[in-house]
Amino acid sequence: MDLYEYQGRELFERHGLPVLSGGVATTPEEARAIADRLGGRVVVKAQVKVGGRGKAGGVKLAEGVDEATARATDILGMDIKGHTVHKVMLTVTADIAEEYYLSYLLDRANRTFLCIASVAGGMEIETVAETDPDKVAKIAIDAIQGVDEAKAREIVAAAKFPADVSEQIVDIAQKLWVAFIKEDATLVEVNPLAKTPEGKVLCLDAKVTLDENSHFRHPDQEGFVDAASVDPLEQAAKEKNLNYVKLDGSVGIIGNGAGLVMSTLDVVAYAGENHGGVKPANFLDIGGGASATVMANGLEIVLSDPAVKSVFVNVFGGITACDAVANGILQALQLLADRGEQVTKPLVVRLDGNNAEAGRAILDSAANPLVERVDTMDGAAARAAELAAAGV
Repeated sequence: MDLYEYQGRELFERHGLPVLSGGVATTPEEARAIADRLGGRVVVKAQVKVGGRGKAGGVKLAEGVDEATARATDILGMDIKGHTVHKVMLTVTADIAEEYYLSYLLDRANRTFLCIASVAGGMEIETVAETDPDKVAKIAIDAIQGVDEAKAREIVAAAKFPADVSEQIVDIAQKLWVAFIKEDATLVEVNPLAKTPEGKVLCLDAKVTLDENSHFRHPDQEGFVDAASVDPLEQAAKEKNLNYVKLDGSVGIIGNGAGLVMSTLDVVAYAGENHGGVKPANFLDIGGGASATVMANGLEIVLSDPAVKSVFVNVFGGITACDAVANGILQALQLLADRGEQVTKPLVVRLDGNNAEAGRAILDSAANPLVERVDTMDGAAARAAELAAAGV
């Protein structure tokens, strides 16, 4: 889960990192009150989960309360790369003498953590790495050792931070690591990490990505969830403990196992090229326990999407055998009917693996007019795409 800057600033402050005083507003009137509390001269920053705010006009300096109100009025409602601005953050201003960069992230490729540090802050680190790679230091972080004072000094030396700010950055590097670990983040980034003319180092930005799989350990992070931006179907699936992601196609996908579902998305997209560019409508992994209730919940979520014209149920029987899955599909349709959910969209079912023949026989004997069984994955994908195209 990506945080807005104001949320990242709050998280940084929680861990003792040096941030500027500020507040967040959803209306110009709220912005006026915050600017007045902060002393009038403030920076007004659009809160969107995308870069390039400054170039788009989403970051403005205001010299007083009236100007802060005007700048908030200008920015609220602005479209920045397809993201509408609903909130602005106001902070006190700080003069900048030098800009640095510091981040920790999960390095999946090398199965470790990584620190990236640079004395060339204020711009995208990818650009710095491409144009001036000597100014970008990459330091692997041992998950057990973490970042103690010795490691922090290694980071400072590797990035060639100036001697007059080294002690401050050693302290910030340790505190930023604590925030990274304690909050179960996959990324914490400060850009710019700024030195003022007086020599004080401040975190003037906060980019944070949290691992959603760890949210059960962090009830205090619930307030970071942006309910307004969460797809209602994804929220409904989450409440039913289903792993669902909304896509933009018309073939609903249900499978057991993330790898199988990912493969199913590819096969359907490929088959859809022969039917007017039909695409998958979602990712839905019901896991290994495909009980009638789980299948019913999955079907309910998928069929709630008005864009769905057909459903492809692709199951490989393992711990849960295919005959149990077949019974689950039929019982699920009955459960939905009992709930008052009218199911009218066709289901293409492919069963393979443990007790596949028995599962196929169960579906065939039921002769449900909505259920069409196809033996192969490619064939089922092609049929689901064909039915979706016909239902458009």
